[in-house]
Amino acid sequence: MGMSSVRPRHRATPVRRLPLAGVLRLNRPSDIWFKPALSVVVAVGVPNLTLLALGRLDLALYSMAGSLCALYAHNLPYAARSRALAQVVLGMLASVAIALVTASLTSSAVVLVAVGALLAAAHKAVSDLTRIGPPGPVIFTFISSASLFAPQTLGQVPGHLALAAGAGAWAWLVGMAPGLLRPHGPERRATARALNAAAGFVDAYEAGATSGVRDEAGHERARAAGAATAAAAVHAAWQSLLATGARPEPRRALERLVVRAEVALAAPADTDAARLRTWARDLRGTNPVPRVASGEDADELLGVETELRETGPAARMSGKGGKAGRSGNRWWTWNDRMSPLLPLALRTALGCALAGYVSLALGVGRPYWALVTAASLYQANLTLTWSRGVQRVVGNLVGVLLFAAVAPLAHLGPTALVLCCLAFNFGAEALITRNYWLGSICVTPMALLITEFTGFQEPGGLMTDRVVDTLVGAVVGFVAAVAVTNRRAADRIETALDTVEYAREHAARLIAAERPGSGTGAGPAAGPATGALEAARRRLAAALVELRATADAAAGEWWQRALPQERMMLAEQAGHRTLAATVRRQGPHVLEDAEA
Repeated sequence: MGMSSVRPRHRATPVRRLPLAGVLRLNRPSDIWFKPALSVVVAVGVPNLTLLALGRLDLALYSMAGSLCALYAHNLPYAARSRALAQVVLGMLASVAIALVTASLTSSAVVLVAVGALLAAAHKAVSDLTRIGPPGPVIFTFISSASLFAPQTLGQVPGHLALAAGAGAWAWLVGMAPGLLRPHGPERRATARALNAAAGFVDAYEAGATSGVRDEAGHERARAAGAATAAAAVHAAWQSLLATGARPEPRRALERLVVRAEVALAAPADTDAARLRTWARDLRGTNPVPRVASGEDADELLGVETELRETGPAARMSGKGGKAGRSGNRWWTWNDRMSPLLPLALRTALGCALAGYVSLALGVGRPYWALVTAASLYQANLTLTWSRGVQRVVGNLVGVLLFAAVAPLAHLGPTALVLCCLAFNFGAEALITRNYWLGSICVTPMALLITEFTGFQEPGGLMTDRVVDTLVGAVVGFVAAVAVTNRRAADRIETALDTVEYAREHAARLIAAERPGSGTGAGPAAGPATGALEAARRRLAAALVELRATADAAAGEWWQRALPQERMMLAEQAGHRTLAATVRRQGPHVLEDAEA
């Protein structure tokens, strides 16, 4: 047997070091940090102030179950956001219903912790499967765990669920309201990010081209990092633009701009980075979408129509466009998507259960705080889980001190209590994109104040319980993550590599078929073939982005075989070369427009 047919064996790697440097470093704030911050204040404030006026602030836990749904889906186009927010509200209601019914049937803390841990694992799996995005499963787990330990009778459950549903409907309206002023706002922001990321890649390329031999390796790494970042931003922009299927003229204009970002990745030497940034700035506010001059718009955007047609419901049911024999099989598709999530779900269930039981053993009155702390740790890999644990502990400890300072003000009356909670809601969302620990400084006093909606409590006891549960949840949760190894992370890389290689070969065949004399047409005006090539290019770009994300996740796991670094490098290099070739096959007018 020849050596070429033998897959190289990977040596076991030593345990990776857990980082401390940079864990608490502040990042730039999100460009839309104020949107979730303002949305949650309005979504929470109206129901809570209404309950305050009615003298039933003790029901605020149930209204907040629906109100906090306003934190989700801010990056989605409004048509897609409508569906996503509705699903978030329904998911929240289902979780709360399970928690309330359980609480009404048993008062056993052992049973309640077990149910809370299983719910936390389900929240983690579903959030990762649907990729709903920030704030992820932690809000679901926080509300459902608190509901488990709220005194309840079976007859009260329908009324409490109705209150949560009403607040959820209000949260849906709050989330959709900005669409009245900027109906294409999320798509515009995604396109602007793609243009800015492409401009950054062009700058890195030009810096490397003018550097000396001494700096060549450093600039090569910078170019590779810039290319990965830009490719991810371009892929996210296409996902946003293709999320709804409808393509009015403003969205078509945005598609042309994303095409220019793709051209910049393929031909950075021929691209003006300043022009890309100008287009990105022009997308702010309600200004008209910049028009990109092009004599071949129909050809350039044929791939959009092709992709929508080939990835529609009928195509997905038939398996068109996927790997032969597998993409059309519902079981294989479901198994491929769920299998990588099982270790993370198991970590969550085990860590949350153990944290809750240790808290009970220590006599802490609110073991669900330890459960929620453990649930908040679990990220894509063990290294990120460690970092989140450090951030959570630091943020919670500082937050406890902040609560001690604010408690006298909040205890002036119910109105002051509600207003303090709203202020911390705003602060948490405004700060959390800078770093998780900074947002946790506001989340902690908010959570402590929420417990006082049923009556003021002695601050010292609350603070002690919170500190103990934070430390228990962080330590026990991380130990559970170490105990449950994720050896499937490396297997996912093999699958992602196969996907990239298949997508690259498919695109390469289409490029060859479009060459003059191939019998399918000459050049970029070949019609449907050009549309198929555009769709293939986006599939390849998506596969490359997924490969990089999978590799980054696997790189942070412990106790697994070494990653196939050489194969990944070759696959990425070949994939990016094929992407560039697909752009060049569009014809010279595309590169000329990039310079216009």
